[in-house]
Amino acid sequence: MPATAPRPPIQDVPPSAGLASDEARRRLEKFGPNTIPDTAVDPLRRALAKFWAPVPWMLEAAIVLELALGKYVEASIIAGLLGFNAVLGFFQEGRAQATLAALKSRLALSASVRRDNAWSIIPAAELVPGDIVKLSLGAVVAADVRLIEGEVLLDQSTITGESIPIEAAPGLETYAGALVRRGEAVAEVTATGVRTKFGRTAELVRTAHVVSSQQKAVLRVVRNLAMFNSVIILLLVTYACALKMPFGEIVPLVLTAVLASIPVALPATFTLAAAVGAQALAHRGVLPTRLSAVDEAASIDVLCSDKTGTLTRNELKVTAIRPAAGFDEARVLGLAALASSDGGQDPVDGAIRSAASQTAASDLPKLSKFVPFDPGTKMSEATAVDSSGADVRVVKGAFAAVTKLAAPTPDSLAAASELEAQGFRVLGVAAGPAEAVKLAGIIALSDPPRTDSAALISELRGLGVRTVMVTGDAPATAAIVARAVGVDGAVCPPGPIPGDVRPEDFAVFAGVLPEGKYNLVKAFQKSGHTVGMCGDGANDAPALRQAQMGIAVSTATDVAKSAAGIVLTEPGLGGIVASVKEGRVTFQRILTYTLNSVIKKIVQVLFLAVGLILTGQAILTPMLMVILMITGDFLAMSLTTDNVRPSPAPNVWRIGPLTMAGVAMGVGELAFCVAVLAAGKFWMELRIEALRTLALVALVFGSEATLYAVRERRRLWSSLPSIWVIVSSVCDVLIVVALAARGIAMAALPLPVIAWVLAAAVAFGVLVDLVKAPVFERLGIS
Repeated sequence: MPATAPRPPIQDVPPSAGLASDEARRRLEKFGPNTIPDTAVDPLRRALAKFWAPVPWMLEAAIVLELALGKYVEASIIAGLLGFNAVLGFFQEGRAQATLAALKSRLALSASVRRDNAWSIIPAAELVPGDIVKLSLGAVVAADVRLIEGEVLLDQSTITGESIPIEAAPGLETYAGALVRRGEAVAEVTATGVRTKFGRTAELVRTAHVVSSQQKAVLRVVRNLAMFNSVIILLLVTYACALKMPFGEIVPLVLTAVLASIPVALPATFTLAAAVGAQALAHRGVLPTRLSAVDEAASIDVLCSDKTGTLTRNELKVTAIRPAAGFDEARVLGLAALASSDGGQDPVDGAIRSAASQTAASDLPKLSKFVPFDPGTKMSEATAVDSSGADVRVVKGAFAAVTKLAAPTPDSLAAASELEAQGFRVLGVAAGPAEAVKLAGIIALSDPPRTDSAALISELRGLGVRTVMVTGDAPATAAIVARAVGVDGAVCPPGPIPGDVRPEDFAVFAGVLPEGKYNLVKAFQKSGHTVGMCGDGANDAPALRQAQMGIAVSTATDVAKSAAGIVLTEPGLGGIVASVKEGRVTFQRILTYTLNSVIKKIVQVLFLAVGLILTGQAILTPMLMVILMITGDFLAMSLTTDNVRPSPAPNVWRIGPLTMAGVAMGVGELAFCVAVLAAGKFWMELRIEALRTLALVALVFGSEATLYAVRERRRLWSSLPSIWVIVSSVCDVLIVVALAARGIAMAALPLPVIAWVLAAAVAFGVLVDLVKAPVFERLGIS
């Protein structure tokens, strides 16, 4: 639903009476319950969706052809591969529903409402616009309301992002999900359900969606291979018809070519590589909740960071003390602590008492009476007895309110103005005889930056990631924190965020509500950036969901954690840098597998064409192609564990150059395989059955040689492969040698011939490595 959906008109109702029960029922029928609609996706539909995509379509077509030919074993194997891919992908989806469930858990379950001129407790879902409700200490506001009586301290941080609770008086509007930290008030309901600000936030979460670069990469690779190989298959069929091959031989040839075209393990490899990266991150205090976020971490070039609880600690601290003449800092804090509640929920009082406990003041008066904060006077006060037995009145509160009791000096006025200009919350403290209190000093409070924030932002800058601050706080406060943590640049002017804004235009976006954060992320994405969004509150959930990499800090609400793709499980923000680096390692592994897969699929289809020309028959059978898929595609998934270096800059999937590199490297491997086949036909004079086995051996050994060349962007000896890559290569070679030497599922070949092909493949690998470096450099593969 649009963020600006109008609220329904409501009739004026005298607060003393509240709505009549009949009128409340009528409005409930008209406006609906005060809940967020359940949009759970049927698990069966999600499961079936895994079989509706380009790669599954190609495998499903192959299964149908195999069944039509009576090849039930081959059809079963391919069906198993299809199911393997689907199962891996199924469990990585459905996070939006978890986010909405967490959002619902934040809403009040019941509400105190005045109906038929009497107060009663009803389920919050039954509230309607026009209801009169009571807001009490510790309660969660159940709907959007406007205060009509009383005053309360409201914590709206999870909705608006404001780091400091606000004093709410009659006339002020507040939102569903806000927490009452102090006081009691009566309010009128102005909006319920999806029409509340909370409901619109939930709707943004539900509709937020961005196609991951991983999904785009898979689709483009499959598309390019399908286009290229479709042309080759068409030429194959044309040539076979020209040779007057029987139809019974053409169909298996086409089936073999289709199987050769399918990068069957590509989706599964993306998933497995991300899972390996997620496991590595879990040991470093980072929990990926969506595997795609691990891949996206490699590509982000902009980090939108919330301020409160993300760059800052989300806790008020005494930042500065300006004592008046005759007082020192310790005494000002001690007096302020006397006028602060002990053990209450007021964050201001808690911050002052905490600071005072660390600074002992001598000869403080002894507390005899405490009067809690009064929203009407904006002060709290205490009566104490000094060492001489005289009563002392101590007052603490808003600076403007305190100075009405104790005349300020020019220095104190200047100090208060200076501190307020820096975005601090400024309090005045006065003490003395009841009728002649004097200003003791000024206390400034703020939400201080985390100690690691500046280092994090500096390191991200070195990795090519620009950080911008996005917060609901005031511009002055945001600008000061931004400078403290190293976010340098202009502050976006107040008002709606321009739709064409770019990250380089501004460094700070302040006063931004949930819709604004969400729209900002979309604007950056529209300008071609891959966006990471870091936050901690429900107000951040839509933006966390929309960003390619949503990051929830360790103190985040359940709403933020369920919306994010990555959750930091330990204090501090070092997990973001770890995620970026691990994401780039994962990207390099997937890049190697994708390049290797492109090379294989191009070579296999072209080799079928050359084999048909050389022999007049299909050089590979569907069964041999299935063996190639298992030994090649799936054993090569060990590349997801390979030893690689993280990229120095954000990664981008450049499928065009990647395909060109695959073609260039594939031509070399094709030349090797054709040379082996030609030697078998014209030198060794092998029959067609033995030639088919020789073709399989050449393809497997040539593919292994190419894999070791392309896994390293520099020379192949620049880094050692992982143990799993070595083990999978040995298994691949041993399986093929055993099948070929013993004649299992194919004609037997003498061991000396197999050994000769293996030696030739090793020499070919060294040659390919010499050619690879200039090809990669020219095409920007790094």
